[in-house]
Amino acid sequence: MAHSSLNTPGPFSGIPLESDPEIFTDLLHALGVHSLEFRDVLSINTEDLTPGADIALPLPLHAFVLVYTTTREYEAGLRAERQKARDQGHGYAGRGAGEPVIWFEQTIRNACGLFAMLHAVSNLSTTGNEFIEPDSLLAALLHAAVALGPTERAAALKNSEGIAQVYNRAAQRGSSPLLHAEDDVPGHYVCFVRSPNDGHIYELDGGKNGPVDHDKFLDGDRDMLSGGLKLVRDFVESRLDPANPHFHLMALVSSSPPNASA
Repeated sequence: MAHSSLNTPGPFSGIPLESDPEIFTDLLHALGVHSLEFRDVLSINTEDLTPGADIALPLPLHAFVLVYTTTREYEAGLRAERQKARDQGHGYAGRGAGEPVIWFEQTIRNACGLFAMLHAVSNLSTTGNEFIEPDSLLAALLHAAVALGPTERAAALKNSEGIAQVYNRAAQRGSSPLLHAEDDVPGHYVCFVRSPNDGHIYELDGGKNGPVDHDKFLDGDRDMLSGGLKLVRDFVESRLDPANPHFHLMALVSSSPPNASA
């Protein structure tokens, strides 16, 4: 989240989102997504979350959003890898609905929680229309941005006054002390989602050089519960700041029916 080389946040506050499923869900609904919600994931072991288990997640599972502590060196390494790829002519240039996933480059400081959420809800299905209100902020963004290249797509998001307004309200919530655009934030959000086009599970991180296809690492496991959690465990085991090894995981799932009883 602490990308010191990012541009100024524009109309965005520069305050990061707290990793709270209620805050994420309310922002999701404000953007125009219905029938979905974020939930805390209380284990990263697949068997603990399968149907019938005490802390099972409802299915279908649409995406995981992980926030984990990082070091300045790790963050600098992400930026260096992206720049190296671009210098070598390998910068990500995908555009259009034919891409395996829709990816946004992060150009808004401290807003990686927003990017993780957008990555989760922009890749729900081949149409996405079943969950996205047609006249919503998210629908307008996708209509404008999907056909654009990464730089123009990032600008379309950064210049959205409507999305900035609902984001800024959400960022003011939560129990943690408020941070600001100039602060270093010791955590980073990433989304894991299954492509609606090729079925592979992707890592979507706006700080990287485009989406990362993990189908080879997962040996072809394309189930979001087992494959997604394998990726989460790999991140937790290999990428956390060893001096501050903390993480929080949320899942994007279907909303609970009204008046559902235990």
